[in-house]
This record gives sequence, C-alpha cells and structure tokens, in this order.
Amino acid sequence: MKYWLMKTEGSEYSLEDLKRDKRTAWEGVRNFQARNFMQEMREGDLILFYHSSSEVNGVYGIAKVAAIAHSDKTQFDPQSDYFEKRATKEKPVWYCVDIEFAKKFAKPVTLAELKSDPNLEGMRVRERGSRLSVQPVSESHFKRVVALGR
Repeated sequence: MKYWLMKTEGSEYSLEDLKRDKRTAWEGVRNFQARNFMQEMREGDLILFYHSSSEVNGVYGIAKVAAIAHSDKTQFDPQSDYFEKRATKEKPVWYCVDIEFAKKFAKPVTLAELKSDPNLEGMRVRERGSRLSVQPVSESHFKRVVALGR
C-alpha cells in the first residue's frame, strides 16, 4: 500500500462533493510529475484529501484509490479546458485515477499545523512553493496527519 496527498480547490471540488458523489475520476491533472504519480497508484491506496485556495487550506479527510490510472477523457474534448491536441485514443497523454470517499476529519489539519509539526518534517506539502497537486506521502506522515484530524 502507498499513501498520497491530492490537492483540489475546495470551491471547485471539495471533500463534501466527493462524499456526495461517493466516487469520481480525478480528471484534469496537467502536470507530468503528478500524472506519473497517478500511474503508480493502486486500488486501495489511501489519499489525504487537501483543499487549497480555500478559506482554510489543509487536509479535510481521506479518500481511497478505487481504479488505477486510465485515459483522462477530457483530453479528447475540444470544448474542455483540458483538451490536449497531441492526444489520441491510441496514445493518450494524460491519465487519471478514480477515487472514492473514505472519511471526513473532525477538523481540517491546516497547512500551518502541517508546517509546524516536527513529526511531519520532509513532507512535500510543507515545502515552500509546493504546488504539485498529486504527491506521495510516507506511511508515518499519513498516520500523523490522520491522528491530527481526529
């Protein structure tokens, strides 16, 4: 099992939206490193669900990988903001995974808390300028964030 952190703008798609929908394809990621991380994901991997550009930035709960990487259909839609003219059905450029709701934290674990906790030293989201929307998380960091969310 691996652990991940996935960022979303809370006003665009929140943990509450995922809870309502139960499951969604994590489409629209347009960063090669983030895409490559999604290609490493396996069913059952756990995800820290992080809201960015929100009133309170932080981890709001847990999601789970429900389906491994598959072609992101938005790359083929010329009307989509995520259209990719280089992509073909035979050779897609962008991939997504399906995720499902697992748990909402009692309280969000804020970015300030993540940055100030010495047990989370080395966690990528703490780094200055860390804008990557999909990133790996160590098991110990995952467990610590979950404990802080209780």
